[in-house]
Amino acid sequence: MATTTFLSNATISVASQDLSDQANQVTLTIGQDSLESTAFGDTGHRFTGGLQSVDVSITFFLSYGANEVEAILAAQVGLGTTTLVISPSGTTESATNPEYTITNAMLANFTPINSTVGELATVQATFTGGTWARDIT
Repeated sequence: MATTTFLSNATISVASQDLSDQANQVTLTIGQDSLESTAFGDTGHRFTGGLQSVDVSITFFLSYGANEVEAILAAQVGLGTTTLVISPSGTTESATNPEYTITNAMLANFTPINSTVGELATVQATFTGGTWARDIT
């Protein structure tokens, strides 16, 4: 059985700002709501896809100042119109490096100060909702 090894070097853009060098973890979960379409005469449950679902979780190193992580995330809280662009390895889309664009995502909250003595300050940002599109061209 063939195996491949993938070393991640994800690219992450939040609100048109490249924050790839300020993050060390990203998880993108996509799907569609399951809508039951079982009809009379069916002998089992049937489902069809409904609205898209999106969850994005990113761990950022906290940095402060204009166009830094804290300022960019603070500006996105509660908007529900944030655009994220994420790919697993670099900015050139291909079948082996799909780019996902998430539009109208919501950042409900985030922790702008998260400090521990002797450790790098990080923050977990979780975006939900919106729509997603996959691009390999």
